[in-house]
Amino acid sequence: MPTRLGYLLIDGFALMSYAPVIEPFRAANRLSGEDHYIWRHYSVDGRPALASNGVTLAVDGSVESMGDIDMLFVCAGGNPALFRDKGTFAQLRRAARFGVRLVGVSGGPFILARAGLLDGYRCTIHWEHEAAFLETFAAPRLERGLFVLDRDRTTCAGGLAGLDLAVTLISRDFGPRLARRVSDWYIQAEQRQGGGAQRPDPGQRYRISSEGLGRALSAMEENLGEPLDRSSLASVAKMSVRQLERLFAAQLGTTIAVHYRALRLERARRLLAETGMTVAEVATASGFANGSHFSREYRRHFSMPPSASRSGSIAGQIRPLAI
Repeated sequence: MPTRLGYLLIDGFALMSYAPVIEPFRAANRLSGEDHYIWRHYSVDGRPALASNGVTLAVDGSVESMGDIDMLFVCAGGNPALFRDKGTFAQLRRAARFGVRLVGVSGGPFILARAGLLDGYRCTIHWEHEAAFLETFAAPRLERGLFVLDRDRTTCAGGLAGLDLAVTLISRDFGPRLARRVSDWYIQAEQRQGGGAQRPDPGQRYRISSEGLGRALSAMEENLGEPLDRSSLASVAKMSVRQLERLFAAQLGTTIAVHYRALRLERARRLLAETGMTVAEVATASGFANGSHFSREYRRHFSMPPSASRSGSIAGQIRPLAI
């Protein structure tokens, strides 16, 4: 019996996250000469699903008409925190009760968590949604890898990580030889493991030459809610505060304080867009001592008040990426 795959496409899903979790299964069929996998597509209401780039994809039916499947991929992008369709959540819970393996892709884990289907499970999500996920859900055990397989739940950060996940699933189902052929088919020179990093380390992202500065940048990103002082950052970098300030100026063209504040404000922007936290709560979660100071800095940085970045705000033009 072929493995029956289902794809629930939530409007705003990204083709770059969807294609890597279906094309490898097609390739497995083609390369093996057998129909190891078959699939059907669903949307919330049965209408064509709208991708983030404006392309529409025909589906086989609505989520309520979903037939017998073995594995369901929930593909979502944009701002998954806005998705609140109770009927879809009910169908996902029903699928779980009937033993369907649920796979959240990109923003899909947010939807699975909202349905209560990741409580007690290890999981991952695209880094763009990490801050909001952590502030919204306490029961799931969030990790920062490319994908996580935990019992009958699978989560994937999206993007090209879907190819790594699909090849892993094919290897589990039909052995490493077929998986290797699929990987070669898509010119994947090296398959990444689930625990691999979603992003390059700050040293690579900022193209800096100092290892100490890289360590300081990593410490900043890991301590946004409770910012470290300059002395602590210098200690992490294994240099003096003065040396660290000089490196920030020379290699990043900014200061420690300005860069750290920008990181915290970016975290605040995501929380405002993807959670129902109050401005005061967002301020605290982003390391600001009080709401008024936070609001002033936010307005100065983004040229708009925090309220304008709320989800659904006409004035708020800064949106999470459709990944």
